[in-house]
Amino acid sequence: DVQLVESGGGSVQPGRSLRLSCAASGDTLNQYCIGWFRQTPDKEREGVAALVSDGNTHFADSVQGRFAISKDNRNTLYLQMASLQPEDTAMYICAAQPGIMCRLGPLRTIAYTYWGQGTQVTVS
Repeated sequence: DVQLVESGGGSVQPGRSLRLSCAASGDTLNQYCIGWFRQTPDKEREGVAALVSDGNTHFADSVQGRFAISKDNRNTLYLQMASLQPEDTAMYICAAQPGIMCRLGPLRTIAYTYWGQGTQVTVS
């Protein structure tokens, strides 16, 4: 099994940037889809960014042009967030899924098996 542990959340002012990290263990993620999701108490979990195994990236419309997703060779995933706004306030959760089927819906929660616990981001 893959274990995912997020870090890097915090409180920032509007317009600032933040980088989230997600340390993966249990397997190398070379042939995985990886995704970042966010959730608030009053909304369903939504996909914000994904990096699939063929190298393509996918972003929600609300973060397109402001967020970037990447993975380093140490099995750590990143979500670089810029121009943060109060509506970006949420618990951010990373996810991973082996194989290629996840490419069909990389921003959908159903595409992923492995989930972290999340890190809170507050913009105010």
